[in-house]
Amino acid sequence: MELFTQTTGLTSLILRLTLGLVMLPHGWQKMAHFNNTLMHLQQDYHLPWLVAVLVILTEFIAPVLLVAGLASRAMALLLILLMTGAVFAGHHWQHGFFMNWFGNQKGEGFEYHLLAIGLGIAIVLSGSGKWSVDQLLGSRW
Repeated sequence: MELFTQTTGLTSLILRLTLGLVMLPHGWQKMAHFNNTLMHLQQDYHLPWLVAVLVILTEFIAPVLLVAGLASRAMALLLILLMTGAVFAGHHWQHGFFMNWFGNQKGEGFEYHLLAIGLGIAIVLSGSGKWSVDQLLGSRW
């Protein structure tokens, strides 16, 4: 299979809707509290201002475009990079695999991030799928 062949199946639709709809509330929350999130990313994670702004915008815009099926491969790749950065630069790695289900850790693990990365890789490989703007435009991204 050629990397940029656009699939037309339901699987790609399910992948992009799952990743997009799960990530969208996180991005919305960051946009709704933009200044607080920006300060948090700069102070607690020591991200430069521009990187922190790009993190916030990516986490909001990429899921919206994924749900629409516009440039899904590129948006999935951005979310893969974002989630990879969150695991390592966001200090989730030090808390182990599991999320903090019972409140007995000082932070969250990286299991959620791995799921998002896996969904993103599948989207990069398969494209937008059915009922996408990419399909309507004949785009391979």
